[in-house]
Amino acid sequence: MASTIEPRVLENGLKGAGKEIGRHGRTAHNMSSSSLRKKSELRLVSKVPCRLLRLFLANLQEVILGTKLAVLFPAVPLAIVAECYGFGRPWVFALSLLGLTPLAERVSFLTEQIAYYTGPTVGGLLNATCGNATELIIAIFALSQRKIEVVKYSLLGSILSNLLLVLGTSLLCGGLANLRNEQKYDRKQADVNSLMLLLGLLCHMLPLLFRYAGPSVAVTADPTLQLSRASSIVMLVAYAVYIFFQLVTHRQMFEAQEDSEDDESGSEEAAVIGFWSGFTWLVGMTLIIALLSEYVVDTIEAASDSWGLSVSFLSIILLPIVGNAAEHAGAIIFAFKNKLDISLGVALGSATQISMFAVPLCIVVAWIMGIKMDLNFNLLETGSLALTIIVTAFTLQDGTSHYMKGLVLLLCYFVISACFFVLKTPLKQANPSGMSLQLPTDGSAVFRA
Repeated sequence: MASTIEPRVLENGLKGAGKEIGRHGRTAHNMSSSSLRKKSELRLVSKVPCRLLRLFLANLQEVILGTKLAVLFPAVPLAIVAECYGFGRPWVFALSLLGLTPLAERVSFLTEQIAYYTGPTVGGLLNATCGNATELIIAIFALSQRKIEVVKYSLLGSILSNLLLVLGTSLLCGGLANLRNEQKYDRKQADVNSLMLLLGLLCHMLPLLFRYAGPSVAVTADPTLQLSRASSIVMLVAYAVYIFFQLVTHRQMFEAQEDSEDDESGSEEAAVIGFWSGFTWLVGMTLIIALLSEYVVDTIEAASDSWGLSVSFLSIILLPIVGNAAEHAGAIIFAFKNKLDISLGVALGSATQISMFAVPLCIVVAWIMGIKMDLNFNLLETGSLALTIIVTAFTLQDGTSHYMKGLVLLLCYFVISACFFVLKTPLKQANPSGMSLQLPTDGSAVFRA
């Protein structure tokens, strides 16, 4: 045990404080991420004579080798080498996606480690803002290159994958693994997240309906854009209240319930790295995610042309699956253990964070950058989002689950995936004048207001 907490003791001088720091309410995201971690063996590291080197090696082993996804870490330097030496752009895209998978899981791990020292409220706030850091960073880089459609597609895909793929797979696997046991979950948390998703859907649908119902207007005075910006501010305010509701007034509703017989919970009750080490690693991981996200945005069109897949399919289907693979796997693992509250907390919480925080934040950032991005995700995309939220809300209305519910959600996801697979949507890019440059598949360029 002493070797396990040695890095924290060396850095902070708080020997034996791990239990006291670690006893805080753990959210579903924390529990889900911990399912993919493995205990590090520090016997060899503890024999290193140099104190600073011992601390560095211990932290390196905990951060890099402390996950079952460590086998994917070589994709990170390979992606950088492929980009620097001019390898095929599709290879850069594929390697960057693979490299983002363990990095996203490690960000969740480091956020939880910092939460041991900052307390549950600050830790929960970090999780509420960094839980989908990968998608948000990709969206920001795509926005900086004025690839508005990629931003919308990637964020929409994250919502769809969480509500249909992750939740559907969790309910299906959990139902098959517990055929003789009735699966139940607390409806209170699901109801709150469903309300937030419905509010986000309303804010998405109004600009679309306004565009079809209102008269044609000049580009310089687009009421749809103004409505989208006002709705984004409302969504951010609602999300801030939701965070206060989750972390302060109704914290017990969102805390993951740990069973006393759960052997894994005991191994996560103490911080394994120090606060400043965790913060330094978190900054470094975020910078690497930003670099790989830039590679993904730069090469997505080349990968689309090379693989014969539309940009919409890559952004809506492939990016969210790879970016959230660790989180998704954790939700499915806990569904096998008949802990649906954790699985629902991961899927619904992540979808709510994307819909009510990431999307309006991108609208506001685009507003600051002078880019005319609105909440109009087009008819097909918004319709898919609406049907997804409605189907999910009906699925979770009775507080019980079986494998048939998961199968229906999965089939809905497959149908939507097939829709975007056959749809060859042209990629639009906004130029500084405010017009959108649409690039059809035939190579001609068409300017549209």
